[in-house]
Order: sequence, then C-alpha cells, then structure tokens
Amino acid sequence: MGVFESMLHEGSHEQVVFCRNDAAGLKAIIAIHDTTLGPALGGCRMWHYETEEEALTDVLRLSRGMTYKAAAAGLNLGGGKAVIIGKRDQKSEELFRVFGRFIESLNGRYITAEDVGTSVHDMEYIFMETKYVTGVAPAHGGSGDPSPVTAFGVYQGMRATAKAAFGSESFKDKRIAIQGLGNVGKNLVRHLHEEGAKLTVTDIDEKRCNRIKEEYGCEVVTPDSIYDVDCDIFSPNALGAVINDDTIGRLKCKVVCGGSNNQLKEDRHGKELGERGILYAPDYVVNAGGLINVYVEMEGYVRDRALRMAGGIYQNTERVINISREQGIPTYEAADRFAEERIEKIGQIKKGFFGGI
Repeated sequence: MGVFESMLHEGSHEQVVFCRNDAAGLKAIIAIHDTTLGPALGGCRMWHYETEEEALTDVLRLSRGMTYKAAAAGLNLGGGKAVIIGKRDQKSEELFRVFGRFIESLNGRYITAEDVGTSVHDMEYIFMETKYVTGVAPAHGGSGDPSPVTAFGVYQGMRATAKAAFGSESFKDKRIAIQGLGNVGKNLVRHLHEEGAKLTVTDIDEKRCNRIKEEYGCEVVTPDSIYDVDCDIFSPNALGAVINDDTIGRLKCKVVCGGSNNQLKEDRHGKELGERGILYAPDYVVNAGGLINVYVEMEGYVRDRALRMAGGIYQNTERVINISREQGIPTYEAADRFAEERIEKIGQIKKGFFGGI
C-alpha cells in the first residue's frame, strides 16, 4: 500500500511529514490527522520499528485516535502524532533539536509532547528549537507529570460506569481488579481506596505490587491471573489489546474501565463485551485527562483547572453510554459518533463563518 493509500485507509489524514537528518541520526514521521477543532496535538513516540511501513501505520493510527480523544473531551484541538524510528540508546541533544526544527517548520499545525520512549528531558531539547511543545518541566511553565490528572479522569469515568451498571456511583465494597501499577494505576488505586473499594492488583514489577499492598492493603495476584478475578470492575492500566480472544471469556466483571490505550484488540471485542453483559468504557474517552492536562498548559498551567476539566470526563462517559443505549450500538461505536458529531458541527460553523455568514 502506498503512502497516499495508507493516509486514506487509516482515516483521511491532512498531512504526513517525513523528517530525516543523517548527521543527527534522525528518521521521524509526523502525522496530522484533522485540524477542524484546532492545532493537532499528540505525543512523540520513539520506538525501534522493524520497518518504516510499520512506523507509518502506527503514527497514522495514533494520530487519528488523538483526533477522537480531543473531540470527545471537548477540547479545541485536532489530532496528531509523531514517531521517531530508533532505539533509546540513540537519543541525543542533536536528534531532538533537529526534530524540534521540523516541528517549528509546521508553524503550529502540530504540537508535540512526551510519549512512549521519550521524556520531559527530551522535550527540553525540542523546546530549545520550537515553542510548539508541551509537557516541559514546571520551571519552563510546564505541568510536569500528567499521570495524576489522567488517573483522576479515569476515576470520574469509572464513577459514570458504576452508576450505569450498578445504579450508584459509590465504590464502597465494590471489588475492582487493577491491571498495571504505573503512574496512572497507582494514583487510581489511591482514589478508589479512599472510597472503600476492595482492590485486587497486579503488575509485572513485583516491587510495585508489594509497595501498593503495604500502603493500601490490596490483594495481589500474578499478571495472568488478573483476568480470572471475580470482580465488579476490571481496569486495564498497562498494555493495549488486553481485551482479546484469549482473555474475554475469562472476565468475571460487569464493567471494563481503565487508563490504557487501545484496550480492544479488535472492534469486534467491544461488541462481544456488550453481548456478554459487560459495560465497556471506551478508553480514549476516560483516559483523556493527560491530554486535558497539556491543553491547560498551553494556556498557562493551573492544576486546579486541569482537574476541574478532567472532572467533565464523568459527563462525557455518561453521554457515550446513553448514545449506546438509545441507538442500540456498542459503546466504542457510540464514542466515535459522539466525537464525530462535535467535529462535524464545529466544522460547519467554521465553514459558515469563513464563507461570509
């Protein structure tokens, strides 16, 4: 499949920029999916892709996902993403500064941030060459670690699913299985513990599990056993594609709601969850807190404002559930319609305005 066919196949992207600088060892791709709502914002991922085609497919899919995440969150942002092809030991000041120059050349159409394989430190180098970067250190007016806001948003989305599934937002005495105890997972544990939830947790890092167990009295299980826990809510907060043919039949829950991206291996798994009587909270709706956090940073960061806006994830999740029930469609499809409707409406307003109305 050619580049233009790939752009169409993965969501009719507006622009794809290939960035190369041999002296700095840079090979990168920036994908701008849709700027109807505003400039395209999305993180910069650094990964050792096996092929350039694999990198292109990844950046196209991720940028499309950012469009939907921003639209569903009610933000004035479009969707974009960048990938740098390389291993982490290839990082250098030169590489990120050259990449920053490519971003600067887009004149604000794309704004970057940290992602898998990159850090706040890397963003500092990019910041030396362009202002179109978020997630920089607080010393430069940045917001620092967005994980607490992401976790708060997931918690709000989970409250909405609990109300829909159990008739109450309360987590008291609810058994919640949490997969992944990274920065998002551990903050989510804190929120749920404060409400009296019964927590079963897992992580590939045994030390993390032990620390969480000591602090919150959680039950700990092995990573593979988390799918077999008899619980009210299963919360994926680590890897993607965890809802798949091998795991879906093992789930013993009424709700799936977590912070990890791309939880469904395929769309059909979202449909199957519904057929099994399991309410799925679309991941990009409930994990939008991190994007909200950097959006607030662009306007002058205030943590209280970021948390207040992330609180709106409750209403967004509730709306998606209502669309699903009203139209008789899976929640993942309802989330897409929710996002697409906002893009279409704002797009019509802009066309009307620039058309002279």
